[in-house]
Amino acid sequence: MKNIHHIKDKKFVNNVFDNVYENYDLMNDIMSFGSHRLWKEKFVKSLDLDLKCKIVDMASGTGDISKLILKRNKYQKIYRIEPNFNMLNHNISKFKNFNNVKHICSYAENIPLKSQIIDVYLISFGLRNVSEIDKVLNEAFRILKKGGGFFCLEFYKIKKPILSKLYKLYSKTIPIFGKIFNKNSNPYEYLIQSIEDFHSQTEIKNKLNKAGFKNINIKSIFGGIASIHYGWKLND
Repeated sequence: MKNIHHIKDKKFVNNVFDNVYENYDLMNDIMSFGSHRLWKEKFVKSLDLDLKCKIVDMASGTGDISKLILKRNKYQKIYRIEPNFNMLNHNISKFKNFNNVKHICSYAENIPLKSQIIDVYLISFGLRNVSEIDKVLNEAFRILKKGGGFFCLEFYKIKKPILSKLYKLYSKTIPIFGKIFNKNSNPYEYLIQSIEDFHSQTEIKNKLNKAGFKNINIKSIFGGIASIHYGWKLND
């Protein structure tokens, strides 16, 4: 597959997720050795959420992050934003009793929300799939209130040599699982390549800083297969 920076446009990525939305959680199970659910729980538990804060769950996927938040507080105000219509609506019935959850089909580059109305911006395994990452971070900064937080959970290339070799060997088998479970290996090949071609943790930290975020921290998970970025909007 060609380097994704040359082919990754909105239509291309949207088509990828049109092909996997029904088995998306299974895909993440395969890609993370079944650990992504534990990582997401850890991600949500690391957040100090005020009961009245407004949250954006960007690239919400099937809504698993929103579900974890609602387990803690069923009245939490959440905007589920997802660019893929099928993905957004796949599990929407599970939110039918939550009038405090809004579902918006939109790209992260152009969020249909007013400036400075959000307290917490979350994005889980979605940042590497956007077409214009700098614009995405600028939009996140725009909609956040002063004092608001940006939190990103994402796959990254593994730095530890032994783990890196093991994961590279394992990643070669992932498209095979895709063929078995989804009858299509192309989306799996894309997602593996998207990790390989994605920015480093340090590069993302620099981009967050450029967008205006302060007190940026990085927390690695499972040997660096995934990391959490934390950043804060301390000025307008």
